[in-house]
Amino acid sequence: MTALHTTGQFPVRALGGPTALFDYGGLRFLTDPTFDGPGDYGPPGRTLTKTAPATTAPAGLGPIDVVLLSHDEHPDNLDTSGRALLADVPLTLTTPGGGQRLGEKAKGLADWESIELHRPDGGTVTVTGVPAIHGPGAREEVEPVTGQVVGFILTGEGLPTVYVSGDNASLDAVERIAERFAPVDTAILFAGAPRFPMLFDGALIVLDSAQAAGATQILGARRVVPVHYDSWAHFTEGHDELEAAFTAAGLADRLDWGRRA
Repeated sequence: MTALHTTGQFPVRALGGPTALFDYGGLRFLTDPTFDGPGDYGPPGRTLTKTAPATTAPAGLGPIDVVLLSHDEHPDNLDTSGRALLADVPLTLTTPGGGQRLGEKAKGLADWESIELHRPDGGTVTVTGVPAIHGPGAREEVEPVTGQVVGFILTGEGLPTVYVSGDNASLDAVERIAERFAPVDTAILFAGAPRFPMLFDGALIVLDSAQAAGATQILGARRVVPVHYDSWAHFTEGHDELEAAFTAAGLADRLDWGRRA
């Protein structure tokens, strides 16, 4: 059974890895689509090992209106099945570089750049690109190694404020986002504490569990749906570490867990 998060707002289905599905403002959104089976992916020396399949196949998702793609250059965020799915989706929002690589249905969002999407029942959903840094240090030092990443803020009249972090390791970036958008109603936080010995001397390239709790405090997030902490061997922290970190920070009630069969 797919993880289903429903705390006081809209359901978010966590499908494994960075992939989540949710309806918002009458539109259906999917984050970082990864549906290939377990196995090794990527070039020698940078091989990533997927350890578990997604809980739902693309055919079981229903029509998707928008893909929120934090970046297109790593197979644990966009794999072969995910790329095939993009062809059937009207709009993919991603990094400026990804917008150029992925073709006419993709649009890149720079920091604080927004797009308005028409809601089926009238009105609009505004999606704003927000900063994300895929490693330690300044963006200009990190991006040549791990590439561009973008996060997203979703807003709309009468709708909750939603933050999708993407593969971000920077709490400074979270603070800049909070200055403009806090408090956040739902934060879909990419966590998992991934590390690679050959990258940045093994430093974090996405938030660890304690940092995810810190991001929750910075954002004033009322609900946190963690993703990007399971199904891949390079994630060094999982469900238990997240639960422990949020409990230690007095934020356990913010976590929105579902059950997987």
